Amino acid sequence: RLVSDWSSDVCSSDLVAVFTWAMLSHAQPPLALAWQLPLAALVVIAFSELAVALVNWCATLLVRPQALPRMDFADGIPVEHRTMVVVPTMLGSVAGVRALAEGLEVRYLANRDPHLHFALLSDFLDAPAAAMPGDDALVEAAQRQIRQLNERYADGGCDRFFLFHRPRLFNAREGAWIGHERKRGKLGALNALLRGGDASAFSHVVGDTRTLGNVRYVITLDTDTQLPRDGARELVATLAHPLNRARIDPERRIVTSGYGILQPRVGTSMSGQRRSRYAALYGSEPGIDPYTRAVSDVYHDLFGEGSFVGKGIYDIDAFEATLAGRMPDNRILSHDLLEGCYARAGLVSDVQLYEDYPARYLLDVKRRQRWIRGDWQLLPWLLPRVPCHDGGSERNPLSMLSRGKLLDNLRRSLVPVAMTALLVIGWLYSPLPLAWTLWLLAIVLMPPLVASVMDLFNRPADLPLPAHLRQAWRATGRNVAPVPLTLACLPFEAWISLDAIGRTLWRSLVSRRHLLQWNPSSEVERTLDGFHRSEEHTSELQSLTNL
Repeated sequence: RLVSDWSSDVCSSDLVAVFTWAMLSHAQPPLALAWQLPLAALVVIAFSELAVALVNWCATLLVRPQALPRMDFADGIPVEHRTMVVVPTMLGSVAGVRALAEGLEVRYLANRDPHLHFALLSDFLDAPAAAMPGDDALVEAAQRQIRQLNERYADGGCDRFFLFHRPRLFNAREGAWIGHERKRGKLGALNALLRGGDASAFSHVVGDTRTLGNVRYVITLDTDTQLPRDGARELVATLAHPLNRARIDPERRIVTSGYGILQPRVGTSMSGQRRSRYAALYGSEPGIDPYTRAVSDVYHDLFGEGSFVGKGIYDIDAFEATLAGRMPDNRILSHDLLEGCYARAGLVSDVQLYEDYPARYLLDVKRRQRWIRGDWQLLPWLLPRVPCHDGGSERNPLSMLSRGKLLDNLRRSLVPVAMTALLVIGWLYSPLPLAWTLWLLAIVLMPPLVASVMDLFNRPADLPLPAHLRQAWRATGRNVAPVPLTLACLPFEAWISLDAIGRTLWRSLVSRRHLLQWNPSSEVERTLDGFHRSEEHTSELQSLTNL
């Protein structure tokens, strides 16, 4: 593991150095010496994206993916491995509540098991007061839907469906009434209920909770995440295997071997709604790939660890032992990656969840802007000491690999800024602006072209050559199609990144406010719909005025 970690870093660094030297030696602008170091830093940041992509690609070729061992739970989940599937969400409308209950029912129908339960973990939307008009109707609708599900699928045993709803609490830092610590707070409150029976954090609970004391695992999903047939059982069977069980360092309070969290693959769903052109460009191929079992993931294949993205299964005891009462309040928005670092996340590459890709560019940008803000809030976890829940600090317990994951997210957010700045500098000052531009275009073009070449030479033995060539040609088109839009939006992406980074640094270091600012995707989409409608009306009025 140390050798693979060292060799991966060395290869990436060597490639960055080669690309940086080649570009600056051939088309370096004649700038003053004081500007040479910042210019070189921009080039290093930009070409780090290409170097990392190439090293990751080589690693997937050289290292065979290994599926995690799994127990045989073909006859069902044993009682000692009782599991709850939860969907942390926010109640915004009665129609939305019905959709949440329907999604919960679909997940149950695909994963029926006497020792598997399903729950909604809900908050209200942020508001200027503790109670708002319509709150009671939303809670009543949610309670009614859960009770109906329990009546519909009653089997004479314990309840299958649950609702855990929290009230709003005033947050002075946010200047609003919100759910305490958002999703992280909901999961923490659920863990407290499952382990100590403390339901004080919830104002409304539907379902008989007396049978939940021996729940061992929790599968957490987003509102649009689909759990395929028997996916829950396979996740439980994997985490239950003795070789995967978490072993905790009592001094550092982190999982050092085994896993406290398992992250499955996430693909694009085949929902009934029509896919937009944008989703088709940037989303993965929808549906199930019947030819793929285990796939390669660089972090997991080289280092035995994956990255948690908020959709997966965790061991309640390991999760609480490493994270309970540890993270500071009002400071962490993107907690998933950090939780995966403390509780050690593994990748279950042969189990796949499905979710919708954003249908529009602005929705995707809003989502990535939130991710960037969350990533830069984790900047203190790169330092020797990290903040604690009680306001103090402790020695940073994270491994160098975990810190590398955090740093890699920060690097990635700076790539659009570096590329945009370098393009402007090259066009203004470089003696060879065309060569300068081509070097930068290679950052965007080389990864899809290399992937296309590999698709061309990776012909299945039972596939006729003409069919393989047609498939390789279509794959090349899919790989290269996003490049023009990526280049066209590069300045806007740079502005979004700078805005997110600037806001985060100001809020973290100066104002200490609005660090938990967040809106669910449904509300963001509704806001954008209103914006586009008003924009269309304005355009129509302007056209009439011109006439």
